[in-house]
Amino acid sequence: MRVIKYTHACVRVEKGDRALVIDPGTFSEEEPLDGAEAVLITHQHTDHLDTDKLARHPDVQIWTNAAVATLLQDVDPERVHVVANGDRFSAAGFDVSVLGERHEVIHPDLPPVPNIGFLLDDSFFHPGDAFTVPDRPVRALMVPTSAPWLRAADSINYIRTVRPELALSVHDGLYNDIGQGIVDSLIASMTESIESTYRRLTPGTSVEI
Repeated sequence: MRVIKYTHACVRVEKGDRALVIDPGTFSEEEPLDGAEAVLITHQHTDHLDTDKLARHPDVQIWTNAAVATLLQDVDPERVHVVANGDRFSAAGFDVSVLGERHEVIHPDLPPVPNIGFLLDDSFFHPGDAFTVPDRPVRALMVPTSAPWLRAADSINYIRTVRPELALSVHDGLYNDIGQGIVDSLIASMTESIESTYRRLTPGTSVEI
């Protein structure tokens, strides 16, 4: 599969001439939706969900949790498929497993938000805004690296726990290049001992998995 990173949390994953998109939110480009068959949405925050983009692509099927589904009022309900932790389905030629239930805590005073992650073909995992540990080994892991709910230590420990062959930065649109460069250097140096390769792809670039 080919993984193409876009701004912040959005990723397009291709296999042959088929493609799906994960979390095309308001921070990301509209380009990844062109020609895609499916969209997977981890949770309701606008940096992961852009209802206007989804409405402009009426042929795309959508898989998400129940909380997000209630917000898709301008989308044909026949396009929306509600899934939860433990579910499994096929989309755009990928076998998809749903893992996780909750967004990481931003502050105890804020109500918890549902969040699900998506495991593609038992090899590539996008957790959304969570540090959900997959219940099986994965080759590639999307690792959140900038957010009001994490420290660099959280990202490092997530990679050390999951131990993927390849760890790719995601949720990385909140820092400027100076800040993200510091984070990248720290994560790479602190995870090389477990033989996981850490990379941050600039928007529009890709990697084969």
